[in-house]
Amino acid sequence: MRLDLWAPLASAVDMDLGTRCEPMRPTADGWWSAEPDLRHGDAYGFRLDGGDPLPDPRALWLPDGVHGLARAYDHGRFAWTDQKWPGRPLAGSVVYELHVGTFTPGGTLDAAVDRLDHLVELGVDLVELMPLAAFEGRHGWGYDGVALWAVHEPYGGPDALKRFVDACHRRGLGVLLDVVYNHLGPSGNYLARFGPYFTDAHRTPWGDAVNLDQPGSDSTRAFLLDNAESWLRDFHLDGLRLDAVHALSDERALTLLEELAAHVDQLAAVLGRPLSLVAETDRNDPRAVLPRTEHGLGLTAQWDDDVHHAVHAAVTGERQGYYADFGSLAAVAKTLAGAYFHDGTWSSFRGRHHGRPVDRAAVPGQRFVVALQTHDQVGNRAAGGRISAALSPGLLRVASTLVLTSPFTPMLFMGEEWAAGTPWAFFSSFPDPALGQAVTQGRRREFAAHGWGDAVPDPQDPATFAASVLDWAEPAREPHASVLGWYRALLALRRAEPDLRDARLDRVAVAHSEAHQWLVVTRGSLRVAANLSGQERVVPLDAAPAEVLLASSAPRLAAAAVGLAPESVAVVRVSG
Repeated sequence: MRLDLWAPLASAVDMDLGTRCEPMRPTADGWWSAEPDLRHGDAYGFRLDGGDPLPDPRALWLPDGVHGLARAYDHGRFAWTDQKWPGRPLAGSVVYELHVGTFTPGGTLDAAVDRLDHLVELGVDLVELMPLAAFEGRHGWGYDGVALWAVHEPYGGPDALKRFVDACHRRGLGVLLDVVYNHLGPSGNYLARFGPYFTDAHRTPWGDAVNLDQPGSDSTRAFLLDNAESWLRDFHLDGLRLDAVHALSDERALTLLEELAAHVDQLAAVLGRPLSLVAETDRNDPRAVLPRTEHGLGLTAQWDDDVHHAVHAAVTGERQGYYADFGSLAAVAKTLAGAYFHDGTWSSFRGRHHGRPVDRAAVPGQRFVVALQTHDQVGNRAAGGRISAALSPGLLRVASTLVLTSPFTPMLFMGEEWAAGTPWAFFSSFPDPALGQAVTQGRRREFAAHGWGDAVPDPQDPATFAASVLDWAEPAREPHASVLGWYRALLALRRAEPDLRDARLDRVAVAHSEAHQWLVVTRGSLRVAANLSGQERVVPLDAAPAEVLLASSAPRLAAAAVGLAPESVAVVRVSG
């Protein structure tokens, strides 16, 4: 078994094999190599210049945690059953985001397998796993990962991820994985000891930036590119969600994101199945999803928070923070037809103009992932409150319908489909008391400016994590069962109606009345009519309604209008 290590800062490197050490030989450009007699499960680490043993930066298996020695891992030992899996493209799919630790009481990938049939019956196509890269402590969101190649052991380790992916593919579900390349967590991050993986030439909210463009960055980029390919190739994943790519400081002519997109396209051709790259970015720049031949980054899709902000503000009345520019039905109409609200417009939250327009005739809506709830939009509220806790049943149906009948790629956050009564708060479990206290104080300080400091549960308190675990008894009882039925009906309608799967943005039109609080979205021969007011409204249509396909209350069809009860929505087919 050959092991290669990039450690340009070391003058000597030894492999620690538990009972003995073996010197590694230098090769070139700061690389070291060895061929130890390692078998699957054997422990090993590296000693730099005679120091303490450190885990392999590319360790695939860390059963003793992020501070312990790595274990040799043989990918060839796993017996896959998905050889005929054709892949699952993002276009035309519905995504379901879940956090392994709180998706089930068991909190493991194997426990999550037991709930996959629920997702199939719900009607989703792709499961998006929040980050699995190993981090210190048992419980956390995953964005403090420090061992980017290793599956967090409390979730089951690498074999458990393979079992999960294999089980998804048997059911026709694809799997995306959230990966974090813009920073590493605060504890167990040993990369800087090996080489210039970070640089103080750029700063991020989390400290020094990952080194993508300074001296030594070739090997750092190779580390990330190889990592991405390993998840897709060795774990049979169908795509990656790239966390906060706007925080990647990269001034090279050929950026990491472009290079990654090219690598993944090539890997898809070799594997013979589609692979997706979905970027989280707040830049509101459609060039992220334009082909590289059109001077874009070539990514498959990007998260589009403007749709969330517009719908959320309209149905909740919230105007604090980044919701300040939203809330009108005009904002909802603009985002449903054109993806962005801020497309070169003034952003009061940022204190400047923001974004650039989407060419509605050229960029398909499927390249924008939209949601009513996400881990960010729930977990980054003071107490992790879900939108369903603040809305009437009627407005919840209105909001979910606007998102799930949109021309974009819709995504659900776990438990949303039954209006879960459990919150989903920010939680952590750092063993170091000082670090844990710093996280708690930082979280409360973040919300204190808004007067919510006392409402923030202690992230380090095990009760905060426990309260965030989904209650799987809820879907069988009211009012959750009715909400689940509504979501199932919406997704079934989306599958059945080609007009709802049409991603051409220039075929979407939205009419609205700010005064009377109604809105109508045109999707081919279908009209999605919503009444957000507390009074019955007669909503005008551009054609005579011929058939009600789905409604949250009994609508009244008229010659060229539909009568809607307060806080209700209907999807109708028009004649002609």
